Amino acid sequence: MENVVLVIHLILAVCLIGIVLMQRSEGGGLGIGGGGGVVTGRAAATALAKLTWIFAIAFLATSITLTILAAKKAGTQSVVDRVAAPAAEQPAAPAAPEAPAGSLLPPTTGDTPLVPPPVE
Repeated sequence: MENVVLVIHLILAVCLIGIVLMQRSEGGGLGIGGGGGVVTGRAAATALAKLTWIFAIAFLATSITLTILAAKKAGTQSVVDRVAAPAAEQPAAPAAPEAPAGSLLPPTTGDTPLVPPPVE
């Protein structure tokens, strides 16, 4: 079900992009200098404009449907819970190796940094 809605959603997105690109430009950005548009109150009556509205409404409907399906699939578990669970199951890091006998370096533990001996 989710895959079918996702494929329809992608097809609608491509169709919506194509329809918008085929429409006639009405001036600069934000409707400046084009004459008409939202200011005149004239309704868009072209077939491409109507088709744009249909694709846009269908795109929003599939977006909402995909959101609902994803919410049902997620259940009650938080994303943080899913990420934190595998990290807690990992084994602890191995202990640092001991310094060999006769070494000038002092023995180290996992918490202390390795510092070279002072120069004499």
